[in-house]
Parts: sequence; C-alpha cells; structure tokens
Amino acid sequence: MTADLATRVAGPAGRPVRIASITGDDVMDIVRDLDPVVWENGRPLSEQNGELVSANAYIGAASIVEALELGADVVIGGRLADPSLYLGPLAHAHGWDLDADPEILGRGTVIGHLLECAGQLTGGYYADPVTKPVPRMADLGFPFADVTADGAAVLGKLKGTGGTLTPRTATEQLLYEVGDPAGYITPDVVADFTTVRLDHAGHDQVAVTGGTGRERTDTLKVTLGFRGSWLGEGQITYAGPRSLARAQLAAEIVEERLVTVHGLDAEAITVEYIGAGAAFRGLGETVDPHEVRLRVSAVVPDQQQAEAVGWEVEALYTNGPAGGGGARRSAHPMLAIRSCLIPRHLVPTSVQMREVRA
Repeated sequence: MTADLATRVAGPAGRPVRIASITGDDVMDIVRDLDPVVWENGRPLSEQNGELVSANAYIGAASIVEALELGADVVIGGRLADPSLYLGPLAHAHGWDLDADPEILGRGTVIGHLLECAGQLTGGYYADPVTKPVPRMADLGFPFADVTADGAAVLGKLKGTGGTLTPRTATEQLLYEVGDPAGYITPDVVADFTTVRLDHAGHDQVAVTGGTGRERTDTLKVTLGFRGSWLGEGQITYAGPRSLARAQLAAEIVEERLVTVHGLDAEAITVEYIGAGAAFRGLGETVDPHEVRLRVSAVVPDQQQAEAVGWEVEALYTNGPAGGGGARRSAHPMLAIRSCLIPRHLVPTSVQMREVRA
C-alpha cells in the first residue's frame, strides 16, 4: 500500500524513480509456532488475553543497504528500527561492513539515534519558556548531519529556520528512550553511548565524536498487537470554590454506578483529577485549584460497558454535583501492545524493486 502511494507521488517527477520495498518483518506465523514468552507478564504467547492481530520484528540496516546498492531512490520498509533508517544510508555511502565492524556501527547508531526524532534535536520536547527558551518553535527547523567515514559528525539545521541546536538539546535527545547508555540494543549492534562527546561547533552546530559498539544479539525484538478490549472514557469540568471536592464526589457517584449498575470490575476503573495532581497521583501536596477536569476511564471487555463510562459521566450534568460542564465521552476498541524476542535467523528480509516512469 505504501509503495503504491509512493508510486503515485513519484509519477510526475519527470524522470524514472526506483522504489524499493523491504518485507520480512511480519512474523505472525513464526511467533505462533514458537509460542515465546511475553515480556510484560512472563506468560507464553498462547496464554495471552485477546486476539493476536499483528507481530512485527524490528529489522536493521542490511536491507536498506541492499536497496540502495540496487539503485533505489526511495526505500520503504516495515518495522525498521529507528536508528537503522540512518545507519543504512551511512553504511552504503561509506562502505561500512555491517557484519565485521561493531565500533563504526555503534557510532553510526549514535548519529541515527540523534536524528531519529527530528525536531526533538532542535528544541522540540526540550523547550521551557523560563529555563530553556527556544526561538520560533512554530517554524522548527529539522536537523541533518554531515558524517565522515570514521563516524564523526557535525549536526546542523537549515539556516533561517526556528529552533535551536546546542550540546544541551543533543544531550537530551541522546538519552531519550535509553535504558542503558552502555548497552543500547538495535538489530544492527549493541551501541555504547558512554564515550560520546557533544561539542559546540558554531551557531546551531554540534560536533559529535566517540561512541562504540559490540556484536549484535542473536535475537530480535517483536512488537505484538492484541485486540479484544475496549476503552471507555468520560470527562467533565468543575470550576470555582471547592471544585476538587465536587469532582471527587462526582467520581464516587460514577464509580459506584459503574460497579453496581453496569457490572464493571472496580480494578478496571481509573479516576484522574486533571489540574489537581493527576500526573503525580498524590505524590505531592495539591492546593485547592480554581478548576478541575475529571476524567474517568475503564478498560473493559465489550463496547456496552465502555459506552456506560461516558454515559454515567455525562449524566452528572443533572444527577451530580453543582456546576459541571463541558462533558465529553468516547468508547473505542483497543490494541494492546506487548513484546517478545525470537531468534534472528528466523527473520529473513527481502527487497522488491519497481520503477516509475513519468
């Protein structure tokens, strides 16, 4: 489907465009046969709740290199690991050996990890108007990297664009979603970020040096999708004096009715007081706020119970505390995401090429 879309977009380009499609990440049949242990609960796949509807292995840079060597102008893949999207072109351009040089692959993965979230490197997800101001965020410039054959790089962004690129923004992105900086596992390498240096190299420029890597693992991570649950939600706002107390009374009413009238499991219900400590869940003192947004949600087995959550919250208009307004409700099926590992050798990938002529 994505390749077809790329074909339609590339058609008017005025010259032939070669589009590569990488397949092989769909491992549904493989995981069903293996019955691997699921990380999140330690139980085998066959004992999971819900219907398994997807299973996609994280794949690496090798197929990207193959596609580029075949002359691809556009490369489309399935569950390619984020840094591999950059490591592939770097390995192709510099002739890096994906099977024999984990140190250079580690450095390339550092560059890929820094670039993979785009505007996060140039001030997005970094900005704080008081302590970390970022200029012109509505025109945030995306980053690029000039990378040498030894894996060093200078990061930059287009002149005249908004945002900021400094060692501080780069440091935050380097550590983003990293559990172990000395062992960042990708399909290509186990990268080590602990020796990376990020130095000022000019206005909106950062020099990146260091980093290394170890031999890749024998397994690949798989993202599993399960269908079967529904999420029901309702929200309502209380404002003025004692708004938190009224929101708490409203929550008590809804929780009691969901359990006694609609048969929900009390453990499935979540109550949040947005604006009064919802993010911290009671870890700090909360001053009585001027307004509170009550959110009640529940993960339930079916649509009927999911819709009941929103209906009960909406009924608070006239059957609950004084001064409720702005009620909203929703109910929709959920896709639960879980993870497992499978042997790498069971996940071969392939590259298909098509050429589009104007």
